Amino acid sequence: MKRFLIALVLVFSCFASAADHPKPVATFSIVARDATTGQMGIAVASRYFSVGSVVPWAMADVGAVATQANVNVGYGPKAIDLLRQGSTAQQVADRLLAEDTFPGKDGRQFAIVDAKGGVVTYTGPNAPNWAGGRKGANWAAQGNILVGPPVPEAMGKAFEATQGELAEKLFAALKAGDAAGGDKRGRQSASILVVCKECGRNTNNDRYLYINVDDSPDPFTELRRLLDQALAYNYGDHAFKALQAKKLPDARADAEKAVRYTPNNPDSHMTLGFLDYLTGDKNAALAEFQKAKQMDPNFKKQWDSEVSFFKDFGPIQDDKEFINKLFPPGS
Repeated sequence: MKRFLIALVLVFSCFASAADHPKPVATFSIVARDATTGQMGIAVASRYFSVGSVVPWAMADVGAVATQANVNVGYGPKAIDLLRQGSTAQQVADRLLAEDTFPGKDGRQFAIVDAKGGVVTYTGPNAPNWAGGRKGANWAAQGNILVGPPVPEAMGKAFEATQGELAEKLFAALKAGDAAGGDKRGRQSASILVVCKECGRNTNNDRYLYINVDDSPDPFTELRRLLDQALAYNYGDHAFKALQAKKLPDARADAEKAVRYTPNNPDSHMTLGFLDYLTGDKNAALAEFQKAKQMDPNFKKQWDSEVSFFKDFGPIQDDKEFINKLFPPGS
């Protein structure tokens, strides 16, 4: 009986220890702002399940935050609220630490970028080694349980060297961090969040993209696939909004970008085909429709649906010569 009681005490001691000392969220992340577009975002990866549900926080025209290591998840929404009230990134960082009453404060790590380009990266003295960060104009990269300083250094260099939109720069930084050694325990999850005012799909949406790989031995390959899909759908949405605004050249340019990101998606080729036709390039339109037709066994049904739904596409039905080339009689 005495041995049983001792064992029971040891079991409860283990549970109490786990509750008092939560497992640190070891990650490497980058928070950044695009000064030209106003987009802000975070990219993060970790040997930790569903890191995207814990680390990234952002609000359009306000700021972006990554909270990690011995995580106080409340840092995310509190930082955003303080930024929204007008505090700078540094003022927010000071308040987060000063007002943190939870255990393990000396093991926190976080980064903040505000809408004016203010940047902070903070690593507590007891964050799991190696832990630290680097920052530049409009970005901060940091991590813990890393192989060493080359990780955030490589992330910053890749971010600054990469051309294109913020999401691509964030992904490049994340890949560079992984190539430099990343989380020394390995890989499991990754996430990218980008926000900007009313730039997301559909209506009144400030979330440009939010993609997550929660549990994978190779999260970066899957994150790249999801990023391609997300950007293709974004450009497709932009194309239809431009079409509704009668900005045909802009609509066609967006549709072309969607095809670049998803060259094997018949819907992307079909949309580009319609916009090629409307901008006067019938040969290019026919080529895009033929590509979509080869990919989609239900092409005719989808094509009919698009023509009937989008009234701007209606005139193509009256072009008998073109229709006969696309749907040869008797075929």
